[in-house]
Amino acid sequence: MKKAFVLFLSAFCLMALPVLHAQTPGNVTGTWDIIAESPLGNGTPVFELKHISDTTFTGTYRGQLGESDVKGTIKGNKIYLSFDVSGNLIEYDGVVDGDTMKGKLKLGNMGEGTFTGTRKK
Repeated sequence: MKKAFVLFLSAFCLMALPVLHAQTPGNVTGTWDIIAESPLGNGTPVFELKHISDTTFTGTYRGQLGESDVKGTIKGNKIYLSFDVSGNLIEYDGVVDGDTMKGKLKLGNMGEGTFTGTRKK
């Protein structure tokens, strides 16, 4: 009976592992090279990001729009980050897959676009 329970518990843990892993937030700490594309033109900003909790991070944006403090959230593989440039809220909303990310970009009232990014190693 004890052996059957141990086998059951082991099987349950193995089945639950992918579910638990899927709910673990991604880690976006590091330097990210981004390619941003919009009707206004393309840019290649760099983000320096650092986790401050399991689901939140802060950092710095450096790019065509200048330099700004960044704040963001990550839930599973979904990432959202934002910063302010001259009164315009710039928003990146996408997904992270290991050392890559991609998604949509809102440039305040200046337009919208897409982005892809790669973390430097």
